[in-house]
Amino acid sequence: MNRLGMMVDLSHVSKGTMRDALEVSEAPVIFSHSSAYELCNTSRNVQDDILQSLAKNGGLVMVNFYSKFLSCSDNSTVQDAVAHINHIKRVAGIDHVGLGAGYDGINYTPKGLEDVSSYPTLFAELLGGGWTIDELTKLAGGNFLRVMQQVEKIRDDKKAAGVKPFEDHPNFRTDDPYNCTSS
Repeated sequence: MNRLGMMVDLSHVSKGTMRDALEVSEAPVIFSHSSAYELCNTSRNVQDDILQSLAKNGGLVMVNFYSKFLSCSDNSTVQDAVAHINHIKRVAGIDHVGLGAGYDGINYTPKGLEDVSSYPTLFAELLGGGWTIDELTKLAGGNFLRVMQQVEKIRDDKKAAGVKPFEDHPNFRTDDPYNCTSS
């Protein structure tokens, strides 16, 4: 996937797969809609040891605003989202946190953060907590753009070095083309 310039998204994978992907990927990986496991222990959220590995990889966690991933219940607030954003910033660093709300697929949103029109409320909370404009710029999309650029650079470097994309072709039986099993 690195050679093709595909971004690796780990939001729906097991912790073992997270570790494996972080170990082998030369390009930064993302969690497109996950939050902090230490604040809400659901398998979608990212544990601190993975956050630390993600920082070394240069990747990004885009915080999901589904209440069940923020507070482990149907009810959450903008302050719960802020807590997850701050936790990821504290553990992985400002360069590794973004917004991945997931509004198109969630039915329980934080009070005060019901849709993107309430992002000014979120940013005001973060500013009030000591965030800078530069940090908010990274959170709001700057970090995601950086990851995209790095993924494309890895692709271009591999292509320039003559690395071909790897494709795993099954070894189908040639003696019986109607047999659907592979060997």
